Amino acid sequence: MTTSPRPRWMTAAALFCFATVPFLISRDLWHPAARDVEVWLGFELHGTAARVTAPLHWLVFALGGWGFWRARPWIVPAAAAYAFYVALSHLIWSEASPNGHGWLAGVAQALVFSLPGVLLLRARA
Repeated sequence: MTTSPRPRWMTAAALFCFATVPFLISRDLWHPAARDVEVWLGFELHGTAARVTAPLHWLVFALGGWGFWRARPWIVPAAAAYAFYVALSHLIWSEASPNGHGWLAGVAQALVFSLPGVLLLRARA
């Protein structure tokens, strides 16, 4: 019996990342409401700025998929850091955006999005 080059959870994370890339690309190219808005550190970019920065999200998930698939040593801390970044972004967005839902919803979202970061850090240890 041969062993897998990576744990099953890492394979699942890679497949999630790889599946996210075509979803984001199709959403950003063909759905006008989504195409014209990108969120970075909780602040919304609109129009051209959103369209120009959208490929950065594609790149993040493509690199994540590759890193998990190849079981690169940097991927777990990087993915955990990204999960915490997303959590912080939701907290900031809930207050900074006119579309936000208030600080309590932001705290709840931040807790939910922090969970993958915690699980990744525990998996690393």
